[in-house]
Amino acid sequence: MLMKFGDVESAERIFRSMKTKNIITYGAMVKGYVGNEMFEKALDLFEQIDIELGDVTYTIVFNACAKLCNDRAMKIGKKLLAKMPENYRNDN
Repeated sequence: MLMKFGDVESAERIFRSMKTKNIITYGAMVKGYVGNEMFEKALDLFEQIDIELGDVTYTIVFNACAKLCNDRAMKIGKKLLAKMPENYRNDN
């Protein structure tokens, strides 16, 4: 909710203080960064995630890559596409 109102610093502080992070907390932060047009930060966080992502998070990261449209975003987009299950790419 903090990200939705532009309070990125508070959201980051709470996120850093969390001992256990999961797909929901990572997804919320990535979405918050994208929503606040902080696309580089969204990709920075994505590259730190070491758990399996869900469909929604894939979509959000692709959005960040599309908005940036630079070499790094292209590499991350390709990497993400390669990690996606084949059936996800065909069905969605």
